[in-house]
Amino acid sequence: MYLIFPNKDIKGDKNMKLTITYDNEAKEGFISGWGFSCLVETDDTTILFDTGWDGAVLLHNLKELNIHPQKIDTVVLSHQHWDHAGGLSVLLNMNPDVKVYVPKSFSKQLKDEISARVGLVEVDQAQKIADSVYTTGELGDKIKEQSLVVGSSDSLYIITGCSHPGVTAIMKVASGFGKVSGIIGGLHDSKEYEMLEGLDLIASCHCTKYKDEIARRFRDVYRSVGVGWNCVL
Repeated sequence: MYLIFPNKDIKGDKNMKLTITYDNEAKEGFISGWGFSCLVETDDTTILFDTGWDGAVLLHNLKELNIHPQKIDTVVLSHQHWDHAGGLSVLLNMNPDVKVYVPKSFSKQLKDEISARVGLVEVDQAQKIADSVYTTGELGDKIKEQSLVVGSSDSLYIITGCSHPGVTAIMKVASGFGKVSGIIGGLHDSKEYEMLEGLDLIASCHCTKYKDEIARRFRDVYRSVGVGWNCVL
């Protein structure tokens, strides 16, 4: 039986809520699917990080959360793999007014298709996207990927798609914005456990190969998560 742990409330300077909207696991009433998506809500903006693969599944989960697609201001895609960008087209049918941030290394064909429908921002360097929301910029060699960094400078949380560039590389850039307190998302096949030491939240999901080992090592701060899980920063 799949278990969702109680939400972890983290009080910070900004009113920010993170909700997983697409994942391999899901709470009752939501639909699971291979891929990842996380909604970032602040007082000023609503950002969707990744879209999973199936747009219909994404829309169903958003509906269950009472989030209308037109509420989303910005979409940030971590990398070009189908399980992170596949739901974009369906989402754009519902909301043609969003701005989409993609790594600069995205294929010309995909960037052309996106820019023909909505505003497109190509990302190469770390930068601010919105108040208390940053991108690491595209990292990695074989697979270029960006992650989000959210929260206040004394308590930041990383949202990852798959962590293809490695947790060390992501943490190094994220630390440039302030103190990293937690990480949420896919960690792929990372064994960089030392980089997770000292965090107060580890919510690994989606493609994380060594999830059981991470849960064992960091049982006090580890959270088993899926679609419907959320935390307040």
